[in-house]
Amino acid sequence: MAKATVSLAGRDILDLESFSVEEINLVLQTAAEMKKIMKRDIKKVPSLRGKSIINLFYEPSTRTRTSFELAGKYLGADVVNITTSTSSVVKGECLRDTILTVQSMCCDAIVMRHPIEGAAVYAADVAKPVIINAGDGAHAHPSQGLLDMFTLREKGLKDLNGKKMVILGDILYSRVARTNIAAWNKMGADVHVAGPRPLMPYAVESLGVTYHKRIEEAIEGADVIDVLRIQLERQKSGLFPSPREYARIFGLNEARLKLAKPDCVVLHPGPMNRGLEISWDVGYCDQAAIRDEVQNGVAVRMALLFLTLTGGKQIEAAN
Repeated sequence: MAKATVSLAGRDILDLESFSVEEINLVLQTAAEMKKIMKRDIKKVPSLRGKSIINLFYEPSTRTRTSFELAGKYLGADVVNITTSTSSVVKGECLRDTILTVQSMCCDAIVMRHPIEGAAVYAADVAKPVIINAGDGAHAHPSQGLLDMFTLREKGLKDLNGKKMVILGDILYSRVARTNIAAWNKMGADVHVAGPRPLMPYAVESLGVTYHKRIEEAIEGADVIDVLRIQLERQKSGLFPSPREYARIFGLNEARLKLAKPDCVVLHPGPMNRGLEISWDVGYCDQAAIRDEVQNGVAVRMALLFLTLTGGKQIEAAN
């Protein structure tokens, strides 16, 4: 691996707004090397042997938590998963005490998902271990943004400058939307959003995007379409008439996809509400990179753990 001119050693990974283009490229280049490890018959290297990682999840997760767990284990770390339903949180323990308790066990990194915006930043202020934000409310999800860019690179979109990138759906409650908007703008992309106005943040254009009332206008000529999950668990009622009406007016289907470029890449952070924000056919079509995103999530999270806990330097096996 080429010697890096930037370093993420000891860095808390809280968002992508604070990342430089060089730091983003470092993670993506490292992820490519990590994916080679994943393709081996024996997916194990000693790079993080002796390191301990705590996955602290206050919200349900399949893809993110599992991929962080595998990422740590593939690199040789000891990984412990904590969910609030089986922890002292159910007894009333506050976030600060939980973080300090975990820190007292001498862990090296805490991967944290929390329903409140800013929780990861608070944890970073309180704790000494590296904090990696695995999603905090509707604020940020940096590893998802990085894995999306890594996936696009594999699909031939290595340079996003001037590319038309479209995000559809629930922008208001989506940490993925905010993360990708920040990252794609940083890379010089032309970012467009579409969806019901009640699911748009106030003054959404101030985020550096073009807003469309009709998704057909947004999709036309698109290089990338990122379809967001409708986050019913965060929403108040009445933000759109009904699931059927949403699918009819704002759902991505085969007819609408034809408005984009023929080689347009379709992304979705998952889990998909099939038949709602995305049709069954589009979810399984050749242009959909949704399964690639899942696999690349492990590689990118391996890269983040490797770079933050070693600075990119190989840890020698103990004698």
